Amino acid sequence: MNREIMPSTIAPPAANYAHAVLSEHSHSLLHVSGVVAVRPDGTIPDDVADQAAAIWFNIASILAEADMAMGDIVSITTYVVVDFMAGLPEVMAARDQALSGHRVASTLVAVPALARPAWKMEIAVVAAR
Repeated sequence: MNREIMPSTIAPPAANYAHAVLSEHSHSLLHVSGVVAVRPDGTIPDDVADQAAAIWFNIASILAEADMAMGDIVSITTYVVVDFMAGLPEVMAARDQALSGHRVASTLVAVPALARPAWKMEIAVVAAR
């Protein structure tokens, strides 16, 4: 139902993502707000890699509540605070691990800050099933 769109007439993506994903005949569409690295106990990890892992845990929990899975994600927008862009390899590795080879449309945005100083990154997703 969700199909990668990868035209041979344009350059390949810059990393492990699809240029676009077409959702045909979907009956459920989930728009997830920006998810941050607040753990269930209210703590926020300090390390970017740990924040990425906490965010993907939270996204998995949201998807499960909607009777969806990581394979239903079609689009990701990742916001990383500029001061922490050095941690980008860890951020991308966490995404790739969470998606287990599933490729989606993906956008990365470097931002000066997020709503709270402790937040170093935030991820919003769209899922279709």
